[in-house]
Amino acid sequence: MSSPRGSKHPPAESRHEGSHEVKGHPFRDAGEAEEEATPPEHARAPERRIGWPQLVILPAVLALILLATWLWFQQADLDSISENALSGDKVVKALWQHIELTAISTFFVLIIAIPLGILLTRGALRRAAPVAMILANMGQATPAIGLLALLVIWMGTGMKAALYGIIIYAVLPVLSNTIAGLKANDPTLLEAARGIGMSPAGVLTKVELPLAVPLILAGVRTALVLNVGTATLATYGGGGGLGDLITTGITNQRMPVLMLGSVLTVVLALLIDWLGSLAEQLLRPRGLEATS
Repeated sequence: MSSPRGSKHPPAESRHEGSHEVKGHPFRDAGEAEEEATPPEHARAPERRIGWPQLVILPAVLALILLATWLWFQQADLDSISENALSGDKVVKALWQHIELTAISTFFVLIIAIPLGILLTRGALRRAAPVAMILANMGQATPAIGLLALLVIWMGTGMKAALYGIIIYAVLPVLSNTIAGLKANDPTLLEAARGIGMSPAGVLTKVELPLAVPLILAGVRTALVLNVGTATLATYGGGGGLGDLITTGITNQRMPVLMLGSVLTVVLALLIDWLGSLAEQLLRPRGLEATS
């Protein structure tokens, strides 16, 4: 028997699968409705992945460079001066000093530049941001060897003067990227966070900093590579490092010593930059990955 004219009850074939009719109205069980509301797999945020080329290619190239250097040393004719410069654990000691200079200086750059960048984007201290940027630019615009010479005159020779010079030289990229990252945040997002009752500290730690992470990490990566290069100049202030091998090779005109110091410095810089790229990708907030 057909339904009366004007009836608004949908025909059975037009109802969604799994629904049933109660007193002429279609209903669906709650569990079925929730199951249909679940987004499909392809619509979910992609998982963070690092491709195998990024993991394999650069380390393989660096390993080949080190292997080629070792093979070249096997057939190189080393005189007594070269053998003395490379004897014992001098190479390992110089490499460890270089890593130590880079790690310590980067640590202090981070604990100085990131909090300072945060402070310079808060309240009345925003007016001081241009002055701080000018000072940071002056630190990097000064020739590194001249800066180190001034610090040696003031503090004397040793690792302490070298560390101060490297820190001053590497503050700018982290400081400028921290300020730029925090200023680039969408004001509507910050207003929404305040509107739901988040405190200023909560807005900073849960909204502003996570959104600024990509820019901050890019500055840290730049500072790391700068520190590796600048640390070679520590030898002129008695700070040690791979610069000892390079200067020994230049002053004594010994190509094997110069070659080894240069290759190790380049490999270390590229390796640290590779590790920085992995950290930059792993520490990037998942929400930014999903929307990028």
